[in-house]
Amino acid sequence: QVQLVESGGGSVQAGGSLRLSCAASGRNFRNYAMGWFRQAPGKEREFVATINWSGIITNYADSVKGRFTISRDKAENTVYLQMNSLKPEDTADYYCAANTRRSGTSVGGYDYWGQGTQVTVSS
Repeated sequence: QVQLVESGGGSVQAGGSLRLSCAASGRNFRNYAMGWFRQAPGKEREFVATINWSGIITNYADSVKGRFTISRDKAENTVYLQMNSLKPEDTADYYCAANTRRSGTSVGGYDYWGQGTQVTVSS
């Protein structure tokens, strides 16, 4: 079993930065791929970024490529999402998720989810 707790959300003006954290607990966490997803009001949950178990391979949605960076600290059992040059369209609830098989972009491929943290970007 894996438990995920996100933090670091908040309100920021366009062009600003935030760093989201996802603290994980669970025996096999270090072997899992991790992902960040987001869901804006009235929209479906969408892929943002993913990182494989070793932290070497990452993948990003086109909408955030070059602005967001996903990383993981295995010693701290934590995954981060550094978000720079934020835009109003980045406003959403952001969710951390764990994939026990391999990294991917599909919501359905992830087995464990956090409760989410809200990000609001004003123009």
